[in-house]
Amino acid sequence: MASTLPQVTPDLYPQLLDAKAQRLRERFQAFNPPELEVFASPPSHYRMRTEFRVWHEGEDIFYIMFEVGEDPKKDRRQVRMDDYPVASEAINELMPRLLDAIRDRPLLRRKLFQVEFLNSLSGEMLVSMIYHRKLDEEWEVAARQLQEELGVMLIGRARKQKIVLERDYVLEKLQAGKRTLTYKQVEGSFTQPNARVCEQMLAWAIDVSAPVGAQSLRDQQHDKRDLVELYCGNGNFTLALADNFRKLLGTEISRTSVAAGQYNIEANGIENVRIERMSAEDFSAGLQDPKSKAAVKFNLAEYDFSTVLVDPPRAGLDATTLEQVSRYERIIYISCNPETLAENLETLSKTHTIERFAFFDQFPYTDHAEGGVYLVKK
Repeated sequence: MASTLPQVTPDLYPQLLDAKAQRLRERFQAFNPPELEVFASPPSHYRMRTEFRVWHEGEDIFYIMFEVGEDPKKDRRQVRMDDYPVASEAINELMPRLLDAIRDRPLLRRKLFQVEFLNSLSGEMLVSMIYHRKLDEEWEVAARQLQEELGVMLIGRARKQKIVLERDYVLEKLQAGKRTLTYKQVEGSFTQPNARVCEQMLAWAIDVSAPVGAQSLRDQQHDKRDLVELYCGNGNFTLALADNFRKLLGTEISRTSVAAGQYNIEANGIENVRIERMSAEDFSAGLQDPKSKAAVKFNLAEYDFSTVLVDPPRAGLDATTLEQVSRYERIIYISCNPETLAENLETLSKTHTIERFAFFDQFPYTDHAEGGVYLVKK
């Protein structure tokens, strides 16, 4: 587990935020975007998931992370982590309690290699304990006692083993505009790590995708068309935008994320959203050929897509997906990498105009910047 450790300095956060925002303005000035909308993070205790190595030294055990230099293979400095201001207050409170509880319990301590915490604003906590040994029934008995003592949910992991004592997910509640939505967030699957900034991202996406040109609620309902989200994960954005569209289809290739997304649809009682396991390539082929397997299986002919939302990996959109995305009237592009976003905008700006431009500070005290761009076809 390699990490470049952010130095949490709340007093300096406004200044650091302004500097990062200015770098984004300069990087994208060639596209002549509107004024950058800046969404700040809490200045500390903002991350809802984190992981630590567990270091054994004599009778003591403690958490460590690695400070990585220019050469990650050679330049790695071990840093003891008795607390971690980046992580939520609940994670910080639990960190020492967990180690104190297992320090004198060989069944739980022996060959414990790593601990992962997944917390939620709703107050749930899931802890994964990862071992370099096979876990047996005695471990499970001891772990169940520990789970009860700490008031958390525990998972034990080892090579080719996963022991879930209660469940392997937390139920998060996020404010999405005027609604509070429940999200199943599964251990080991991607979720937005900064929950408060995620809520701001959802509110921004709701705002930019609101029906336009309608004078009344009845007109809005009549004017609504459909949205597709590629790389939709557990439906984080898809569900939040449900009121703005007639129908919404989320596509994702991870089975775990699709199952979580379908759970979230039911948990929130949303009837106009579908999340299906489908690659961007299959979806594109389905739109082009009404008789294709994807088109028939997912009834793509029933949709009238006006808007596409993409939140791609750091590599951005590949050429095929980029060409497909450029066909939509409206594009909501969420990006975790300004460089690949700029590369993709070189293409998209030929057919679309940037109407909104946002910066979400998901990762304070680092160079990482999450961006949001809303584009409308020329």
